[in-house]
Amino acid sequence: MKRTIMSLIGAAVALGAVTGVAAVAAPDGQRATPSEGASRRPVERSALLCPPPTSSEVGDTTYTAFTPEGTGGKAGTQGTAGLLPALSGKQPDGKGGPGGKGGPGGKGQQGAQAGADPVAPLKKAGTPVTATTDRADAPALAGTADGALGPGWTVQQTTSVAAGNGRGLLGLSCAAPDTDFWFPGVSTAKDRQDYIHLTNPDDTPAVVDLDLRGKDGPLKAASGENITVPPHSTVPVLLSTLTGTPAQDAALHVVAREGRVGASVQAADAKLGGDWLPAAADPAPGAVLPGIPADATGVHLVAVAPGKEDADLKVQLATPNGLITPAGLETLHVKSGMTASADLKDLTKGEAGSLVLTPADGSKAPVAVALRVVRGKGDKQEMAFIPATGPVDRRATVADNRDKGSTLSLVAPEKGKDAKVTVTASAGSGGGTPVSKTYTVKGGSTLAVEPPRPQGLKGSYALTVTPAAGSGPVHAARTLALPQGALPAFTVQTLPDDRGTVVVPTAGEDLGLLLK
Repeated sequence: MKRTIMSLIGAAVALGAVTGVAAVAAPDGQRATPSEGASRRPVERSALLCPPPTSSEVGDTTYTAFTPEGTGGKAGTQGTAGLLPALSGKQPDGKGGPGGKGGPGGKGQQGAQAGADPVAPLKKAGTPVTATTDRADAPALAGTADGALGPGWTVQQTTSVAAGNGRGLLGLSCAAPDTDFWFPGVSTAKDRQDYIHLTNPDDTPAVVDLDLRGKDGPLKAASGENITVPPHSTVPVLLSTLTGTPAQDAALHVVAREGRVGASVQAADAKLGGDWLPAAADPAPGAVLPGIPADATGVHLVAVAPGKEDADLKVQLATPNGLITPAGLETLHVKSGMTASADLKDLTKGEAGSLVLTPADGSKAPVAVALRVVRGKGDKQEMAFIPATGPVDRRATVADNRDKGSTLSLVAPEKGKDAKVTVTASAGSGGGTPVSKTYTVKGGSTLAVEPPRPQGLKGSYALTVTPAAGSGPVHAARTLALPQGALPAFTVQTLPDDRGTVVVPTAGEDLGLLLK
């Protein structure tokens, strides 16, 4: 009898844990509200994966780790957070990763690096920690954060490449492992080298399928199925090796059939430099792409409709003064299973903006969307990517902001629904007193600001965005501009909700179950 009762209690607790995970994985934009008999609690553990930063001999990388305070758990020194290196595997055709050195790790080996020291380990919440490397064979990193350091843990990877193919500023918010990713905006054209980096954080192998879509549908892939990613290792795949058909505006679908992986695309253009293309928000009938710089000289949109129905999208630009329709592009039609693109040129006209896509003509078909943004002219051009991102539900954070060159973009996409947010700047171990500032974003507009900086700042700092209760929806992005001489090097990171809390149902004993 006692053993039976304990089994039932254990099942109830397990169900609660599953429900909590489901709350974390709720679709973007859907707030998980505690129901009767449930409570919202901080997550107990977070996982992040950072791909190999560069194979360039003239590249410098900074990792910045941060966990914001005030999640509801015990802040301070309790908990651990750090990243450990993973060695590189070989891609399916036996070729190495960028630079041709047998993969970004340069050795073509597999497995975790035993005995390695953690990278950017945190000591306490509220204080960013940085680490740097100039290694051309710097490996991928995988790590976890738990206790008070788990909720909202974020790591920014920023790489400056001085010369060569892919030169410029490459930035990435290291992502959590998952099983399904969409990357609209990839290319297999001759002037691009796009690598998908697959990193497995677990003790068992992951099996991954890669599916490329173009403007006419699926691109025939010779070796995109059954890619094995060994435990605690990373595998780079050059996308142009998957198909003999060059495609300028393609979309990549990554599916882990076994296990889970981290996935990010490193894109290098012969003329426009390089940057990371993160996965777009899950396909949905609409999309918001925040943070187009005011001085953008080129904006290129790529969308894919992964479902069985065509999608029709109303295209609008959220300017500082409201929503407008770009000249010559009122709607975008995306055929089922295919990509569609639009060259929006310099649509911001000197004012920062955000692209807002909404269903047109009753369309309900989901789409995944991303932008390629260019700054500069002639041979001094640099590109970055802005994938569609979900709203900041309760909190979002971006690390590695500098004393100069950081711009925070906030967009309230729905007309008539203003958004009110508090932005907190937290200094690293170099010193500085945290500072907070509150902004109101008019519904249907974009507000681009130079974010607050900690008083007495020395070094980089982190920004945390917290919407006010009852506020309208708000999306956010950070532009980091670090010029390299006359080259306007920059990168853009979106700020999705950090999902630092989950809804957990209350479990209890019900002895009446034993009588049924």
